[in-house]
Amino acid sequence: MLTSLSTEDLIPKDHPIRRIRRVVDEVLAELDGEFEAMYSRIGRPGVPPEQLLKATVLMALYSVRSERAFCERLNYDLLFKWFLDLPIDAKAFDATTFTKNRDRLLDAEVADRFFAAVVRQAKLRRYLSSEHFSVDGTLLEAWASHKSFKPKDGPDGPATAGGRNVEADFHGQKRSNQTHRSTTDPEALLARKSAGTPARLCYAGHLLMENRNALIVEAELTQADGYAERATAIELLARLPRRARRRTVAADKGYDTRAFVADCRDLGVTPHVRRTPRTEAQPSMGAPPATPATGPANRSAPGSKNPSAGSRPSAADASSATRVENATGPGSSSPPPPTTSSESPPSTPAPHRGQPRRGAERLAGAQNPTQTTPATSPRTRRGTLSGSSSPSSAPC
Repeated sequence: MLTSLSTEDLIPKDHPIRRIRRVVDEVLAELDGEFEAMYSRIGRPGVPPEQLLKATVLMALYSVRSERAFCERLNYDLLFKWFLDLPIDAKAFDATTFTKNRDRLLDAEVADRFFAAVVRQAKLRRYLSSEHFSVDGTLLEAWASHKSFKPKDGPDGPATAGGRNVEADFHGQKRSNQTHRSTTDPEALLARKSAGTPARLCYAGHLLMENRNALIVEAELTQADGYAERATAIELLARLPRRARRRTVAADKGYDTRAFVADCRDLGVTPHVRRTPRTEAQPSMGAPPATPATGPANRSAPGSKNPSAGSRPSAADASSATRVENATGPGSSSPPPPTTSSESPPSTPAPHRGQPRRGAERLAGAQNPTQTTPATSPRTRRGTLSGSSSPSSAPC
């Protein structure tokens, strides 16, 4: 069949994939010299490395779970063929092409160089922030079964027909990374996301993101040993170029350690870490007990004139004491005159914050029935307090 239709005519002009392809093509043009050094000039023609890297980008954008599933979709998806510069009638390459070329690309560190070139393109377009960043890590489940997690010193189990693992019941057995190892993926470690979740064979993925457009500027993959999250975050921050002004980095409570905060400050980065809830600090051994700042037993009520509270007596207090001594005689043991309603006794507890004033007056009246409020108070116009013993105790 003869047709003049191409994949370029089928992709909408405003599709976001067009802008992504433009950036990817510019990055691959920078790496063209490295690709020439990786491949031989003799032999049958192979799949260009540019198509393998573009295929990896499509797998990340469209969440394709495997290379085999991608090659199957490449046969009928015209957008994938357009992104890889393939004609409509071209057949997809075999999935083993990724397997045979993966080691070659990893040895030449093509993936790291490709990512760094993309970051440079984002900087040229002023998409990145050089001041504010965020760091985080997560667990990436490995392609290894629990049945492959066997003792390091134990014998290998018998092989079964069809490539299946032997049926095993490891319920109730104690298994750890110190005594066991996966025969399928020895570098994968047994880890769990949080308490109450099942443990799985995982790796740890770490990302450093800038906060202007949420673009990833650094990435790293490590073993999930439980300590790599904070150590790798410091390594990612150290890769940033030095500058005179300080940077900021945000992190969750998993990074709330003194060592991480100190290392960030040494790099000229101010950490903004979510604090981990902790109990109140206890007094050190041998320290005197702390004295409460409030309470009727430790301080007098507001407006009290009790010198025992620690305040300096005033001249009015001295004159009132002289009048009492003259009225009773020097050295007399008679009790002082009763407290008038205008002065509250020191024993009356002060109302705490949030307690209504009216409730405090009722409480004081219940403790001292003879006490009433002054006649100038607007509350006495509505009647006597509930704590008054008789109407005759009210002032005229």
